[in-house]
Amino acid sequence: MKKMWRSGLIFTAANLLVGFGNLAFQSIIGHHLTDAGEYGLVNSTLGLMALLGLPIAIATQAVTHYIARFNFSGDDIRLQGLLAGCHKFLLRLTIVGSVLAIVLVKPLGDFFHIPRTSLVLMALICVLAGLWGGFATALCQGMAWFKRLALISILTVILRLSFGGLVVAHHPTAEMAVLATAVSLLSFAVLLFWKKDLSWPGTTAVSPWDRDFVRFFVVAAACTGGSYCFNQGDLLVAQRYFMKSDMDAYSGAGVLARALSMTVAPLLTILFTHRSSAHSHSQDDVREQFKLLGLYSFGLAAGATGLLVLRTFLLSLIGRNTPGAADMLGPLAWTMVFVGLIQALAMWALASRWIKLTLLYGGLGVAYWLTLLAFGTSPATMLRVMPLAVATCFVILLAGWLLAIRRPAAPATATD
Repeated sequence: MKKMWRSGLIFTAANLLVGFGNLAFQSIIGHHLTDAGEYGLVNSTLGLMALLGLPIAIATQAVTHYIARFNFSGDDIRLQGLLAGCHKFLLRLTIVGSVLAIVLVKPLGDFFHIPRTSLVLMALICVLAGLWGGFATALCQGMAWFKRLALISILTVILRLSFGGLVVAHHPTAEMAVLATAVSLLSFAVLLFWKKDLSWPGTTAVSPWDRDFVRFFVVAAACTGGSYCFNQGDLLVAQRYFMKSDMDAYSGAGVLARALSMTVAPLLTILFTHRSSAHSHSQDDVREQFKLLGLYSFGLAAGATGLLVLRTFLLSLIGRNTPGAADMLGPLAWTMVFVGLIQALAMWALASRWIKLTLLYGGLGVAYWLTLLAFGTSPATMLRVMPLAVATCFVILLAGWLLAIRRPAAPATATD
């Protein structure tokens, strides 16, 4: 656990640097994309990309759990076979996900009012590139290679800043800003330096598709889908309903608010990997996990307070310091605090294999997004509905989590 803590804290520190780098990228595009609606289009298109990338995100979550369990079980032969089997599974899923992205990108772009075909095509390029990085992420998380993840994260933001700074300055369009994200995904190529760790010659592939894995895959889908609805679903709702000027202001405030959970997200990655691997869930294990949960919650609250104190400076930094954006930042920041807390409970439930609670989280996420689609037709209405809806979801999920954590642990099965 100490080794995981050290590498995990390195990953967290690297993620802070990445957060500042992404803020710098938002500053670049915020100052260069001066035409009304262009800045908002960048971030809503990123939301569309995340929606199209859900299949591989779901698979990554499921495979991470399984790799983590066998990585810390000491069953090296089973681990090697599982890695080889998961490689085949993710490869096939990536191909299927790529085909689905090609088929669905235009209809979804039309529904959420992405106005230009060229922007939709740029989104598709990014989605395809992101899908092919999914296996690397799953492998690094499952094997607790947090230092490698940290290196990839830093390289990603360096590439994004370099390309974005050069190209967007000369071609200030949303398309070029979105393309910078695709270029940044080339950072995964660094894993070729560890290609020996990514191959298993002579290993018989073990298919993960037993009944236990299928069940976990279903709850991983609920968890990942719920996370998307809570974290990014509002961007597409705003793109569908808001005027260009309102969308720019909302997008700017949303970038800062969403940075809260993204900045402390590595702590959830450590929590998820540790709880997935520590299947005995001893008192010492749970104590360490509560420390992570407490540190994560403190980071969310401290970050929200800092946002409100420094809102004028931070909005100016990204070129979005308008009265509308300043008014929106408060409700959005506290909404994202609740979103972050909900996500922590969901990751705990998923790693603990609390199926009903994880399915509840997915259902709450969908209900939250549908509520925004139904009522978020203007900025004022959206900002009234979001905090109330997400706080309601948090109370419901917290009640279920408290009930689940007080139950005695079920005995391990043969597949566990």
